[in-house]
Amino acid sequence: MVKHLAIQMDGNRRWARKQGLMAFYGHGEGVKTIERVIDFCIANSIVHLSLYTLSLENLKRAPEELQYLLDLLVNEGKKQLIQAIEKGARIRFIGDRTKFPERSRAAIEEIEQKTLGGTKLQVNLLFCYGGQQEIVQATKSLIAKVQAGALQLEQLNEQLFQEHLWTAGIPAPDLYIKTGGRQRLSNFLLYQSAYSELYFLDCLWPELQAQHLDQAVVYYNTCQRNFGA
Repeated sequence: MVKHLAIQMDGNRRWARKQGLMAFYGHGEGVKTIERVIDFCIANSIVHLSLYTLSLENLKRAPEELQYLLDLLVNEGKKQLIQAIEKGARIRFIGDRTKFPERSRAAIEEIEQKTLGGTKLQVNLLFCYGGQQEIVQATKSLIAKVQAGALQLEQLNEQLFQEHLWTAGIPAPDLYIKTGGRQRLSNFLLYQSAYSELYFLDCLWPELQAQHLDQAVVYYNTCQRNFGA
């Protein structure tokens, strides 16, 4: 049974171009898909949903697109706050918090604080996130502890490493979905997805419907998960 669903939301800009719109306007349409996925997760007793919202590489995009994305986060985040509370969802932002844009921090903190009581679904929004950077950060943190004498090298193991990742305390994804027709991981949950079942969809993110998710879950249920044994 899927308990943690991770999704790479690829195809927003391609969807917008198909509609004759400026590429970055597709992100606004993609918000509607997030609502559908949250409803699907709650209906199917999925307790963790991780969405690749903004990568560290995305911070290098054109200023006008980045501004649009951040405005979308603040404006739509506040609009969805009441709905999230009503649905019993808790929202967390996962990533390099030192890179969080100053103008977005107040909204992020408000959303996290006001949804702390959500127990039906934890929505992890991976924001200013990169899988490679996360691994490097965890490694640096552990090295610093060893150098300071707070940790012995022999104590290092997988569990301790996981506790130093940005996703500490969040279970590994059972099912990893990527929309948009491109079969690659794109720096998303690289360490955590070592044994996740991967499912690639040709549809663009704004086109994703409940039936696509149903098909992905059916696929997951047919997989024999032996974790290398």
